[in-house]
Amino acid sequence: MNAKIRLQLSAMMFLQFFVWGAWYVTAPNYLRTIGFNADDFSWTFAVGPIAGMISPFFVGMVADRFFPAQRVLGVMHLLGAAIMFFATTMMTGGQSPGTINWVIFAYQLTYFPTLALSNTLAMKNISDAEKDFPSIRVLGTIGWIAAGLALTALKWETTVSMFYLTAGAALLLGLYCFMLPHTPPVKTGEVSARQILGLDALALLKDRSYFIFMLSSFLICIPLAFYYQITSRVVEMTGLPIGQTMSYGQMSEIFFMLVMPLFFRKLGVKWMLAVGMLAWVIRYALFSFGAPDEIRWMIIGGIVLHGICYDFFFVTGQIYTDQVAPKEIRAQAQGLLVLFTLGLGMAIGAKVAGIVETQHTPPASVWVAQILPEKADAVRAIEARLAASPDSEKKKIQEELAKTIQTIRTDASKDQQTSLQKAELKAIEWKPLWGKPAIFAAAILLIFLLLFKGKSAPPKEA
Repeated sequence: MNAKIRLQLSAMMFLQFFVWGAWYVTAPNYLRTIGFNADDFSWTFAVGPIAGMISPFFVGMVADRFFPAQRVLGVMHLLGAAIMFFATTMMTGGQSPGTINWVIFAYQLTYFPTLALSNTLAMKNISDAEKDFPSIRVLGTIGWIAAGLALTALKWETTVSMFYLTAGAALLLGLYCFMLPHTPPVKTGEVSARQILGLDALALLKDRSYFIFMLSSFLICIPLAFYYQITSRVVEMTGLPIGQTMSYGQMSEIFFMLVMPLFFRKLGVKWMLAVGMLAWVIRYALFSFGAPDEIRWMIIGGIVLHGICYDFFFVTGQIYTDQVAPKEIRAQAQGLLVLFTLGLGMAIGAKVAGIVETQHTPPASVWVAQILPEKADAVRAIEARLAASPDSEKKKIQEELAKTIQTIRTDASKDQQTSLQKAELKAIEWKPLWGKPAIFAAAILLIFLLLFKGKSAPPKEA
């Protein structure tokens, strides 16, 4: 492979995932300080998967057929940089969480199509995808790790600066894309809406084992959302460096990707998938028992398990799908898998995580009273009004409560602000919060083991 092209594509992948890693898992650590609650976070993390479900229309109907991939990629990242910068002005300007989430949704509409586009661009510019693509794609994981380490080094893990870093990196990537190899669109015949939606791949669900696999994949993404949405706040509570600690998951991902072929030969598809799901159960059990007492090794252990959770389940699932799908619908089958998992499953999971977090988060007055008892009465009064108000008035009172909490944070001394943040996190009922996704994941694992037969795949067509 041409060394120049390899370097260009590797740098593209590095920046592609640096942009994502610069804010995605640490966003709650800042957003909660400007009034975001569990329900707001559920939308912050649901809009990305929703955008992911919409983006195939764009990629399939426009980008792949009418414009060079590198130009579309550049324009999308430049738009994303502008939208993310606009979001920072709203965050620092006192706008409501709901309004900010709409802007984040607009940003995700520009970002999610680039995940497929960057892969497409890379694939079209390498001669041997099986040999060369993994070594290029791994730079994406390294980019995510670098973003987390940068946030820790710059002490931007709980400040709006993480979003400035995201916007700046997106701007750099957008400009860089115009220097990537020219990748013209594929000028083929008409493509039907049925093909774009991947409806032909639905025929695979007639196979019982594949149906159970797809159902399990969809359901396991519901507890997966808890990890991205909540874990970084547990890390903050325990006093660990947030960005650095969260990046251990991606470091683990690289290691298990390297050893995965060995395990695949020993275990086969069924037990690879089962071990991946079991890792979810163990991870959330570690969080459930480790978070309340801030046991660091349990928290770090749960994060490091990300490598097994992701590689053994998702990568194995992609390989299994490629094995069972006929040649002419393999791309559709992979798209359908993404739609049901990182799309629909993660969107539902984000909302479920928000509901569960709300159930186990005490009123703000509880933790405010621990640090600033003189302010607690004002908060209790608003909370009492909220509890007694009709549904039509709740949103307005919730916004008033959020602004009151934000004012209390702003007026507090720096030490008091730190204590308030710590008290807020310690007040959450962590054991049942993490126990629920652990039990849910265990139930999915049991269903999978009982019903998935793991029949041998037919010989793969050339």
